[in-house]
Formats: sequence, C-alpha cells, structure tokens
Amino acid sequence: MSTGDRVELAEVLASTGEQAGVIWSLQNSGDLNANLVHFGAGEGVREHVNDEVDVLVIGVSGSGEARVNDTSHRLFAGTLIFIPKGARRSTRGASGDFAYVSIHRRRGPLEIGGKRRGERSEE
Repeated sequence: MSTGDRVELAEVLASTGEQAGVIWSLQNSGDLNANLVHFGAGEGVREHVNDEVDVLVIGVSGSGEARVNDTSHRLFAGTLIFIPKGARRSTRGASGDFAYVSIHRRRGPLEIGGKRRGERSEE
C-alpha cells in the first residue's frame, strides 16, 4: 500500500470499505499536506473559504463536482483543479466511489477526518 515515498491509491481505496472523509494522509513531508478523500454519491465537503493556502485537487476515482466560487467543475480520475486561497469551494460526489487527492503547503491540523458515509466533513 504505502512505502514512505510511494502509495498505491487504488489499494488504499479498496481497503477502506464505507469509510468517508480523509482515508490517507502523507506522513513524510515537512512542507506538504496531501490527503486522499473519499465520499459517496451526494456526500462531500460543504462550502467554505480557505484563506491560508492554494490547493490542488486531483480526481482519483468515480465522479463528482468541485465548486470554486460560482463555477462548477466536473471531477473524475485524472482531472486536476487549482483552487486559489480565498476562494469559496466545496466538493460533492456524483458516484458512490468518488475519491480525490488534495495537495497544499503544510499548515495547521486538518479539520476533516474519517467519517462514515452520509456524514459531512470540512476540508
């Protein structure tokens, strides 16, 4: 699954079952936060503003939506979306296996955690 410098995201996803929210986080960097986030259809991160860091969101599986300010972006495996700091943003799964990686400069502790499907989290 993970060997410090490498992680097999598909294996992590397959091992999580119904867990929703952050299911994996990068542990070996002092400079970056990277999180694998998993939601089912209709679930996601409610709208909020992050004034601290720019964020890259990369689709890993399934399909969903990333909303940045007033623009909706389809998000699926292989799609990268740049979200500038200060933007209003949210995510929502369209399929039951919606997953993405978020990457940004390290900051304080994350406010999202592993939750059961149906519960919403903050990113």
